[in-house]
Amino acid sequence: MTKIAVIGGSGLENSEILKSSEDKNIETPFGKPSSSLLCGALGDVETVVLSRHGREHTIPPGQVNNRANIYALKNAGCTHILATTACGSLREEIRRGDIVIPDQFIDFTKHRITTFFDEFEPGKMKHTPMADPFDKDLRELLITASRNQGIRSHDKGTVITIEGPRFSTRAESKMFRLWGADIINMSVAPEAILARELGIPYAVIAMSTDYDCWKQDEVPVSWEDVIAVFNQNVGRVMGLLLEVITGIV
Repeated sequence: MTKIAVIGGSGLENSEILKSSEDKNIETPFGKPSSSLLCGALGDVETVVLSRHGREHTIPPGQVNNRANIYALKNAGCTHILATTACGSLREEIRRGDIVIPDQFIDFTKHRITTFFDEFEPGKMKHTPMADPFDKDLRELLITASRNQGIRSHDKGTVITIEGPRFSTRAESKMFRLWGADIINMSVAPEAILARELGIPYAVIAMSTDYDCWKQDEVPVSWEDVIAVFNQNVGRVMGLLLEVITGIV
């Protein structure tokens, strides 16, 4: 049976977005997830919402227990994961409020555990293929839905995930552009890696909220600006989620 997990934050933790919702607490071998799982239905599809940074956004990016989050969703029977995230734009053409459906990532985190394999069983090494880290079918559904809804979107892009919680220096931001990154955030890469290890299809709706700090004619990114732009556009993210979730079979 199809059961969709949504990992997100602002605007998505409201219990009213799901029908017949209830909270479920799940313990994992890796500790507690960031939040209880909000379980219910979006349309007629079973849906689980997990707040990446906690319901009150109290967990900094580097302290998110990604292993517990992904394991809990697997344990809850989730068959697909759709993640939402705010991101900074590293390209002129990706404007504030644009949606990006990334097809590649660069993992620039430094201190996070990004595998479930603390050790290998003798003769059973696990080196997970990661050439194309995001699920093709979910990405196609997201791309189609964004076009159907007339949302200004970009159907591919490379997201670089940094450690945080600080934002980039100008030198770092310019370096990331030279590396080929198109958007920047603090969450996607560890989630995508862990979901792939557990065999859960994973894709991302990334909303551009700022231009990081590479753009000299723009004010450098601030958290207040990020959350303001995200909140102004969260309704479009919800519209995408509804169309895509009800289209997954």
